This record gives sequence, structure tokens and C-alpha cells, in this order.
Amino acid sequence: LVLSDPAIYEHENAPPASVEWLRQRFTKLESRGSLDGTEQWLNWVIRLPSDELIGYVQATVVADEAGAAATIAYELSSPHWGNGYASEAVRAMIEELVVRYRVIGLSAVLRQQNLRSLRLLERLGFALASPLQREQAGIEAGELLMLRAS
Repeated sequence: LVLSDPAIYEHENAPPASVEWLRQRFTKLESRGSLDGTEQWLNWVIRLPSDELIGYVQATVVADEAGAAATIAYELSSPHWGNGYASEAVRAMIEELVVRYRVIGLSAVLRQQNLRSLRLLERLGFALASPLQREQAGIEAGELLMLRAS
């Protein structure tokens, strides 16, 4: 399972506290949106042709009068790193966000030491945010904010 892979926690937060915590989190995500209706939560799993589950991509979409913006995230089990699966999945998600959800701005937050993720985002047209943008977004020390206009 993706979330039981210890390698991913080198670049992410701590593992889920319990199966019950994870169940509650997934139940919340299944609602596909915040209680106040301002956010859409979109989640897709990544499967190989063999049907093996190897990861997921997700986006939080917020729309206003200027257009929609999305914060994206992704996770892939470590045996599948470096094979292009994350790139393919994130690219497909971005296309879906732009076409179907009319997203005009994208962001992603990652830990500074996560060089694989940094390179992936740069290949997909993301650039480092300015110090002011980082501050406005409340980015923590040790994290990077990457931005891309779609």
C-alpha cells in the first residue's frame, strides 16, 4: 500500500495516526468539498495496467470572480519512483483541472529536500514563488511553494 511505504515519509508528514484516523480522512475527502462550499476536493488513484494501485493525485480547487485556482498534491509508492508515472499522472490531472474545472492557477507545496518532486514540478512548468507569495500563503520553514499559470 502506498501510505504504508516508509520511504514516502522522508518527504511528507508523519504516517497516519491510525486506521480509524485514515478512515475518517477518506470519508471527509469523499464528500468532494468543504462544508462551506468554497473548496472542491478532487482525488484520483494511479494504477498500472495490471490494476496495481501505486499512488494518487489530488487537487483542492477554489473558484472566485478572477477564476479557479488549484493546489495539487501527489504520492507514489517508492518502488515506482523514477519511471515517469508521477509525471504522467500529474500532467493528466492538470489537463483535467484546466479543461473541466477552468483552473487558471496552480500551486504545490513540498519539502525543500524533495528534489524528485521539485524536478517534476519544474518539468511541468512550475516555478518557485517569491518570498512575499510564500509569506502570504503561510509556507513553513523548510518548505517550498511552487506556482504555475495554466
